[in-house]
Amino acid sequence: MRPGKILIAGAGLGGLAAAACLLKRGFGVRVFEQAPQLGEVGAGIQQSANSVKVLYDLGLRAALDEVAVKPRDYEFRRFDTGELMHKIPFAQAHEREHGAPYYHLHRADFHRILVDKVLSLDPGCIALNAKVTGFSENGGGVTLKFADGSSEKGDVLLGADGIKSAIRAQIHGEMPVHYTGFVAWRFTVPRHKLPANLMDLVGAVWCGPQNHCVVYWLRRGEVLNFVGCPRRAQWEDESWTQRRPWEELKADYAGWHPTIQAILDSAERNECYRWALNDRKPIREWSTGRATLLGDAAHPTLPFLAQGACMAIEDGAVVARALEGAGSVPEALRLYQRARVERCARVVTESGAHGGLYHIVDAEEMKKAFAARNIAKERAQWLYNYDPLTVPLH
Repeated sequence: MRPGKILIAGAGLGGLAAAACLLKRGFGVRVFEQAPQLGEVGAGIQQSANSVKVLYDLGLRAALDEVAVKPRDYEFRRFDTGELMHKIPFAQAHEREHGAPYYHLHRADFHRILVDKVLSLDPGCIALNAKVTGFSENGGGVTLKFADGSSEKGDVLLGADGIKSAIRAQIHGEMPVHYTGFVAWRFTVPRHKLPANLMDLVGAVWCGPQNHCVVYWLRRGEVLNFVGCPRRAQWEDESWTQRRPWEELKADYAGWHPTIQAILDSAERNECYRWALNDRKPIREWSTGRATLLGDAAHPTLPFLAQGACMAIEDGAVVARALEGAGSVPEALRLYQRARVERCARVVTESGAHGGLYHIVDAEEMKKAFAARNIAKERAQWLYNYDPLTVPLH
């Protein structure tokens, strides 16, 4: 029987994408967000063809083109000399080979696009100030419970409540974490604060000793995004909103290329953020009879393949298809989990492995490693060519 009411815990990118996919198929949906207002923190985010196909199916191409950058290439450069060691072509090549383009977006812009889409389909879909604490279920439905003592009944629950998910904790128990020894810095810089002609409309990974950074343009080339991943022995919080002193950031990139120094020197001193990069083993069981997980709640991953948000978008499309086509809710959730677990586990595993690839020891050895692996071909064969709209569900 087709479920009449689907509850979604969390109005982040994954929860909103799932809501849009379900509303498009005529389902009744309610999204519950703990924050008092809709919005998103963070900076840059990347969307490759595997997830952009879903966004185009939702009719979002014009909205994405209005605020995004389609990078020409992804370059891998040596930290001190700037030597180009490897390049992956994007722009027309990515769209031609995989059926949709590659986008660089500001996370806040992307979140707004998804909110607008969901509210255009159902203006009353999203409830705020609704902190989820858990759920109960039986053969007839599921009840979502909130911190204020209230509850909501539905037929299905999708736990899209992020890396500290209350829904995952109930389904799977606590998820052990392993600190990788690396942290992530992030900040953005408006173009007018940077030297003219600093960098083309490309993405660039600068590879250094036990450290790398990724820089790329946002908002049609008007803002530059910086993410740096140096080694740091001390464990830190996982929050993206922890400000740290600019001087510590600058010290982590001492001796790096003048391009990197120019970016660092242009940063707003009080707007530099740093958090811990923790690794988790993939889990295989996401679901109960009437509840399941998606996005970071199901498969938190390191950022080295830029696929965290992409996987959440994929999840939303696949679970919507499963709920539309299956004969019962438990069957639909089994189909969804079966279709997603192996792919997501591979992304999580490969993301961890790629972190080490970017940390240079010897430039010549690194170039050989890039040449031997042919990263562009590897990703084309299994990562970017995935289509959540047509992947078999059986």
